[in-house]
Amino acid sequence: MLQSTSDQTLLYQNPGALSEFVLSVIVPVYNEVRTIDLILRRILASPFNLEIIVVDDGSTDGTVQILEGTYSDCGNNVRIISHSKNAGKGAAIRTGIKHATGDFVIIQDADLEYDPREYSILLAPLIDGRADVVFGSRFLGGGPHRVCFFWHRVANGLLTNYSNIMTNLNLTDMEACYKVFRRAVIQSITLRSNRFDFEPEVTAKVAKMGCRIYEVPISYSGRDYAEGKKIGLKDAFGAAWAITRYRFFD
Repeated sequence: MLQSTSDQTLLYQNPGALSEFVLSVIVPVYNEVRTIDLILRRILASPFNLEIIVVDDGSTDGTVQILEGTYSDCGNNVRIISHSKNAGKGAAIRTGIKHATGDFVIIQDADLEYDPREYSILLAPLIDGRADVVFGSRFLGGGPHRVCFFWHRVANGLLTNYSNIMTNLNLTDMEACYKVFRRAVIQSITLRSNRFDFEPEVTAKVAKMGCRIYEVPISYSGRDYAEGKKIGLKDAFGAAWAITRYRFFD
């Protein structure tokens, strides 16, 4: 977890701010039987008013049984939406966005790589009116980071730089999962991506809209393929094409 920042301090100095808005947490899920219960418990421990929208994207490993057995009627504002077959992370996120009703919308992966205790850091620029969109960055420094794949880091840097060239932004981590939006902003965008190309698409489109975009440092507990990591080389090429496509076309 990141250390306290001035943004966190300002947020918690105004306890009323925590009850004045609703945070919609979209959790796209595909075959995360080992982690889904723990990540939902971590989200539910957040001090914010939450609307949790879990979109199961055709899981076949028992994830659905955990969701239906524990969270379908838990009374904690958890909504479970199921795709009949796997359509991709982007498709699951689009489904979640369509159903969101909160003031702000955050994307939360179900694999424990990102820490819900950092919501306050991500929300601060939105709550105080500075931002329309906030990106988390694994590369700005701050909390602990698991040492992972060198070539993933290289690919991320290349894709982020290419995205920056096309959008005229200066992001450090375009591919990070943690992105928070004013609901009116994200629901006004027509999104088309079905897979991991959601990240470059939404980045290009909020840039075209002229949104006020902030980046904040986040920690990262990356996992390897034996632990269930799904993104691969095919997705890197898909992201590169998406950066080009959404710069010039829709």
